[in-house]
Amino acid sequence: MTLTADRDDAQVSGPRLVGVLGGMGPAATVDFYGKLVEETAATCDQGHVPVVIWGDPRVPDRSLNLLGRGEDPTPYLRRGIEALKRAGCEVLAVPCNTAHAFVPRLADEAGLALVSIIEVTADALAADGVRTAGVLATTGTLRAGLYAEALRRRGLTVIEPDEPAQRQVTAAIAAVKSGGAEPSHREALARVAHSLADRGAERIVMACTEIVLALDVSVVPVPALDPARLLARRVADLALGAA
Repeated sequence: MTLTADRDDAQVSGPRLVGVLGGMGPAATVDFYGKLVEETAATCDQGHVPVVIWGDPRVPDRSLNLLGRGEDPTPYLRRGIEALKRAGCEVLAVPCNTAHAFVPRLADEAGLALVSIIEVTADALAADGVRTAGVLATTGTLRAGLYAEALRRRGLTVIEPDEPAQRQVTAAIAAVKSGGAEPSHREALARVAHSLADRGAERIVMACTEIVLALDVSVVPVPALDPARLLARRVADLALGAA
């Protein structure tokens, strides 16, 4: 499929066209777009952010690749980013935390302004004066050090689950992706989040959208941050010229 941008449309003034590289997974993409609508201060249709969504669930598992056990997702990600560029997008949002191990370089290649879900979240934690944050994420995100590096650059201490707890997190993420999350998965996530708070975490970063969809934050003893919502807020501000 080839997407092309009309030359006249590309010159229209107003909000910047946002490209959403989605499909990782589909529920995460739907969740992000809903939050983008919610975080936009609009009083009519025309006040919302113009968006093109590329939702390709065929992208190989990012976490498995980072762990050396899966196909490289780079060609799939590049194809999606290039399609969004051809569609006239200027700003890129990727509501998949683990994909940020790959997409910054690809966004640079395409000349798109990437709004990093990692950096946006790290900024929010630093602005709140947080000193220690617990991170719930895919094993690939943790091994790649995506949040650890960004948070440490801002002077924060990072706490991650131990290996047995991380296996429970992984199982919960897989259950959400398959549409089969059960109470046991939700309870396991809550226990892991609670353990991070017990170890000193002042905030819990739900650094995977499937975790956002499964974790009951009301039972977590410290505030839990949703990076997808923070990303939506920053994208709305950037696209509409408020940032």
